[in-house]
This record gives sequence, structure tokens and C-alpha cells, in this order.
Amino acid sequence: MERTLKIRMLGQQPYEPMLEAMQSFTAERTSDSDDEIWFLEHPPVFTQGQSGKAEHLLAPGDIPVVQVDRGGQVTYHGPGQQVIYLLLDLKRLGMGVRELVTLIEQTVAEVLESYAINAYPKSDAPGVYVSDTLPAESKIASLGLRVRRGCTFHGVALNVAMDLTPFDRINPCGYAGLAMTQISDLCRQQGQNPPSLAEVGQRLQQVLVRRLGYTHTSTTEQLG
Repeated sequence: MERTLKIRMLGQQPYEPMLEAMQSFTAERTSDSDDEIWFLEHPPVFTQGQSGKAEHLLAPGDIPVVQVDRGGQVTYHGPGQQVIYLLLDLKRLGMGVRELVTLIEQTVAEVLESYAINAYPKSDAPGVYVSDTLPAESKIASLGLRVRRGCTFHGVALNVAMDLTPFDRINPCGYAGLAMTQISDLCRQQGQNPPSLAEVGQRLQQVLVRRLGYTHTSTTEQLG
């Protein structure tokens, strides 16, 4: 069966209009609608998931906090982070939510391996982690999905080359003291030149398309 995927390369976009666009797309899509994956960055913003607790927002300061309808706790988005929103029909893909989460985590780990970064998921804490960072394990990608009418939205955020200090203002994903890391820092530690955000996005796109089994793709830089 042929599967068509529409890929949108959207650049830097404000968070709340993109949230509304995902919600509208999911509410209005039909069984004939193509699946879509959106690649973008956001200006600085904290997003608090449905199960989020106020005590995990330590000192947001001048960075806005947006309450959202995905799973999980609080996280940070900012320039230099590759955000991927997956608007997929799970029934048509023939997979469940847990299977999709695993596929996303494995996709990120595979791309990181191509930069000689040993990363892995954890069964008790969604996302992707790196152990060869001192003094402790660090998180490099955060993941949160919402399923409505059998279709997903929200997705994953991979730290590529960003200012990580805003993570100090929260307990990332609800874990006090959780260290965050990114591709650029890990590559420099190994004496490598860090990749661009565009290059990382391209590799993620290629692996996602392969792992999800799409036979046709189209790419646009516009929404709608």
C-alpha cells in the first residue's frame, strides 16, 4: 500500500500558533488526509504538559509558560533545538502509541550514532539520553505526544546547538537536577565540527521516512 507523507520545513515559528495549527489539523483531518511531519524551531518558551506540576517551574522569569495538551511535564524550547511534530494516523500506519514512541526514540538514537554519540531511550522515562557526559547521565531529546481520534500530534525536541541555561529554571520533564546536553557540545568534546541544525533535520527526516515506511513524500516550507 502506498503511503504519502507531507514534510513541512517551517523554520522558526512562535509556539502558540503552531499548537493551534496542530490541533486544527488533527480535528479536521479525514481518513484520506496525508500524514504530515513538521520540522521547526521555537523562540524561547516553556511548555507544561497535562500532568505538569507547578513546583517543577522553578524560576521561569521572562520566558513565557504555555499550558499544553500533550503528555509529560515541563520542558523548554528555544532556537537551535530541532523540534519535530508528527501528525500521523496510527490506525492507517498499523501501530500503537508505545510502538511510535519507541520508533521516535530509536530514530533519534540512530541519527546521534551517525555523529559518534552513544544515546539510548529509557523504559521508565520517555526521551533520549547520553551516559558519557560528566558528572552524570544527561538528556538530549524530550518527547511528548497527544492522540486524538486515533491520530497523533506534538512530538520530539532534539537539542542541537542552543542555549541550555533556561533548563536550569525548571526541573526538566519533572526530574530535579536532570542534566541536559546537546549535539554541538558532544561533538566538540570529541574534536568534531558540530553539524548545522539543517543537516541534523535532514538526517532525522531520512530515518523517520524509512522507519515509518512511507513510499512517497512531498516537501514544502509553508503551513497549510
